[in-house]
Order: sequence, then C-alpha cells, then structure tokens
Amino acid sequence: MLKNIQRVLWNFRSFLLIFLTPLLLLPVPLVIGTKEADCAYVMLLMAVYWVTEVIPLSMTAMLPAVLFPLFGIMKSSDVAKWYFKDFHFLLVGVICLATSIENWGLHRRIALRLVTLVGVNPAWLMLGFMSGCALLSMWVQNTSAVTMVMPIVEAVLQQILKAKEYQCSGKDNPNLQLDETDISHENEKQIMSKEMQPHGLKETFVQIQPVSQSNTTEVPVPAQGATNSRKQDLMMCKAMSIGIAYSSNIGGITTLPGTSPNLIFSEYLNQVYPDCNCINFGNWLLLCLPISIIMLFLTWIWLYWLFIGSDFSFLRCRKGEHSEKEKSAKKVIEEEYSSLGPMRSQEIVTGVAFVIMVVLWLTRDPGFFPGWASLFPEGQSGYFTDANVALMLGLLFFIIPAYGPSKKYEAMITWSEFQASMPWKVALLVGGGFALAEGTKESGLSLWVAELLTPLGDLPVFAVITIACVIVTMLTEVTSNAATTTIFLPILSPLAEAIHVNPLYILIPTTLCTSFSFLLPVSNPPNAVVYAYGHITIMDMVKAGLGVNVIGLLCVLLAVGTWGVPLFSLDSYPDWAPTIPSFNSTIP
Repeated sequence: MLKNIQRVLWNFRSFLLIFLTPLLLLPVPLVIGTKEADCAYVMLLMAVYWVTEVIPLSMTAMLPAVLFPLFGIMKSSDVAKWYFKDFHFLLVGVICLATSIENWGLHRRIALRLVTLVGVNPAWLMLGFMSGCALLSMWVQNTSAVTMVMPIVEAVLQQILKAKEYQCSGKDNPNLQLDETDISHENEKQIMSKEMQPHGLKETFVQIQPVSQSNTTEVPVPAQGATNSRKQDLMMCKAMSIGIAYSSNIGGITTLPGTSPNLIFSEYLNQVYPDCNCINFGNWLLLCLPISIIMLFLTWIWLYWLFIGSDFSFLRCRKGEHSEKEKSAKKVIEEEYSSLGPMRSQEIVTGVAFVIMVVLWLTRDPGFFPGWASLFPEGQSGYFTDANVALMLGLLFFIIPAYGPSKKYEAMITWSEFQASMPWKVALLVGGGFALAEGTKESGLSLWVAELLTPLGDLPVFAVITIACVIVTMLTEVTSNAATTTIFLPILSPLAEAIHVNPLYILIPTTLCTSFSFLLPVSNPPNAVVYAYGHITIMDMVKAGLGVNVIGLLCVLLAVGTWGVPLFSLDSYPDWAPTIPSFNSTIP
C-alpha cells in the first residue's frame, strides 16, 4: 500500500509542485499585503516554475498577463504591450538569415572549408570543427549550429574509428556519405533527454541527425598491439564531440543576436534604462570577441589534455607523414567539400546579405566615429536600430527569387521553413521576462530590493561580481539559460544601484555566465544533441565542464576588469542610472 502511494506521488510530482507552490507562497501577499509583496509572489512563483519546468517555460511567462491585473499591479493592456518588443524584430530578422543559411547549405561549405584549412591532425581537426561551430553560432541558434556541424564530425569520426593504422581497405564506406537527403528534416529524430536526478523534472527536447548504427562507438576488434591506439581514437571522439557542444556556447556569446541571454540583456537595458545607449553590436563584439577567442583556445587545450594526452608537440609543427586514419579523415572531408560543387547563386545571395547585415550593424553607431544613423534628421537618429536592419534584410529573403526566370518564381525561404526555425518559445519567454521586470518597477519591488541590498556595498565590487557570476553559473546548469537571465536581471540591476556601481559592471558578466552551461547533457540543447550520438558519458561531460566553467568565469572577469572598463566606462556611475539617496559602496 505504501509503495503504491509513493508511486502515485512520484508519478504526479509535477502536478503536486504546480498545485502546492502557489499555496505555500500565498502567505507572502496575504500577511504583508502590499503591492511589493504581491509582485514578489508572482516573481517567486514564476522562478520556481521556470527552474523546475513543471509547465512549459513559455506558458510560465504568461503568468504576469493573468496575475498582475488580478493583484492590481498593472492593467491587462499595459502588460500585453511588453510581450512584443524591439527584441522580437531582431530575432525574426536573424532567424530569416539563419533559415536561408541552413536551407541552401552555406553552413556546410563554411564548416568544411575551415576544417580543410587547419589540416587532419586530430588536434587541429578538433580546433577546425570547434572554430567552425563557434563561427556559425555567432549568427544562428546554438542548437542549429551543432546540428549543422555534428553530422560532418560524425562522418569523420566514423572513418577514423574504422581505419587501421597499418592497413587500408581502399574502399569507401557507404555509411559515411552525407547527401542532402541525409540531413533533411524528414529523417530527423526527436530525442528527449531527461535529467538523471531523483526529481526528474527537467526535460530537453532536441533534434539530431540519424547515425548509421545504434552504437556509434562500436568498432571492429583491433589487431594485436593496437589496443592503445583504439583507446586513443575513442578518447579523440569524446574530445571532439564535447568540443562541438562547448564551442557553440562559446561562439554564441560573441554577438548580441548570437544567443538568447544576450538579446534579453540588450532589451532589458532599453526597457529599464531607456537613456542608456551604451550597448550596440559593435562594442559588444569588441568586448566579447577576445573572450570567445581566449575561451575557445583554452577549451581546446583543456579538452586535448583531458582526453587525448599532454603531448603538445603538434603545436610546433603541423607537417609530416599522415597516418592511415588521418588520410581517411582527409579523404572524407575532401569528398564532402567536392560534393558541394561550385558556390550556387543562392549561397552567394545569402552570404552577401549576411555581410551587409554585419556591416550595417557595425557602422550604425560605432561610438568612435559618426555612424550612418547620424544621417537621419536631428532627433531621429535613435529611430533605426539593429532590429530594423535585421528585419529589413530578413524580409528580402521572402522576396528575392531563388531561381532564374527559367523556373517558376520561388522565394529564398518560405514561411513554413521560417516557422520551423523560429523559436517561439523563446519569444514568449522573453516577453514574460519584460512584463515581470516592468511589474517590479510599477509595484516598487525593485526599489525595495535595492534598499535591502544596500549593505552589500561594504564588499569589494569585484567580489560582488564574482559571487553573482558563480551563482548564475551554478543555476544555469539546471535551468534554461534564457530563464536564468530573466530571473536575475531584475534582481542584479537594483543591487548595482544600491551599491552605487555602474549596472553594466554587474549585468554584463552575469549575462555572459548564463551561457556557461557545460556540466550536463540537459544543461542546454547543444549538450543533449552531442550526448545523443553516444560517444560520451555524463561523467565525461561533468569533468570537462568543470574546467570550461572555470575558464569561462576567469575570462569574463578578466574582460570586465581590463578592456571592458574603458569600453563601457565601468569605473563611473552613469547619468542614465537612478541614484538612491542612501548607499554605501566601495569604488571599483
């Protein structure tokens, strides 16, 4: 009987959490009875639902639309307008570009070209794939970047695993051919990865490409004396697979549209600090590109040392006699690149649009010289944003003909293709975060939190930043990156105001750290995609992720403590931030 009750409770644990959480939090608004308490109730309820994911993230984001009018915090019409902001236009434009890149195979050409440039030595091959994935994730969703690159990596890994050091069959493996049909959406499988912990509440849905065998790491029995060689090959598979997952997150932080936390942060600044014009595509790139390069290089070294060994002689010399495995890998890469043929007109159009978009972003308002935004009439220079640039070029993909006049008119992308790529869940999640932030402002909760956190001014500012980054990095391992950002931004900005520190000094590093979810397959979809290929275990990812988390944290702290200071004037309290009369701070 007791076992049956336990089984029922376990099966309905999500329902119980949904039902009990609002009841347990109910004393907050009932006992205190203020607008701040009412808003705190909504915020705590959303935080619990977001962390546990007992209901979909996007539906949790809709709670302010129901509860704020119910508590008298905001009118329903006022709440609704926060669910579609400038951020969403930017997201739509970027997804249009990403859809065209994936639709016409430009991503495969870029990734394969980078790999052919670095060579087929296992270490350089890993760096080539990591660089290609990081470059793609700067402009497309991290998950998309991994699903674009991983099938190519899988083909190379399969060839390396099946090649013998002293014998070559001289035949091509038919399982290694990556035709366009192999990467079509019809052949994709949906994999659900559940967190292997007692509560089992977190689920991550991802799409991966099919592999040729159920056990991708199964290889023929090695010849006598080849055991060590086989073990080294398997370790290289682990290193390369994990490197692809990590490089997508590392590349994503480089640009504002590269990952959801960056976009949420940018729009949050526009909402809470409307007079702050400090963040744009150009100066964000100047801050984060060095971080990404340093992180990518150190992560590559760390993964090579952890899985392959401490022999770094390849750094001094890349040339020499290739082993049979390297020749086999080189053959696969060259054949794949040759199969793409000459660059098609659709790829050229997509590439040109991509270059134009980046140039317009960089030159709109670079800061160190007047950008093209200054050409608008006085007082209208801020009317045109990065979102308008992305949306304008994104619309062109629905207009430009994909083929010449000899064929029926068809645009570069269709609505169904765009809709399949558009992360509507993220769009609603971000809207809910904006509504929650506005509710904290209207109710006075943000001011109350700021006054409560004022004693933290006794700590050194860099210590406060470090603590905030560590907390965010730990939480983002078990919850959505976007949800973590949405939860912490309304808390950390009052903290910065309370200790009289430039809000960017705390918000920028914590935003970047929300992308450092490296420990578990369920930490983010890219990790789950790579884990589903079967080359790595959870412990492999935990061991590697701990080191990469430390690398990322140190790189971010180095950036905001050095070149980030003059870039954003982090050492002074800005005019666009409100001043709280009573504060106690340590000058950074």
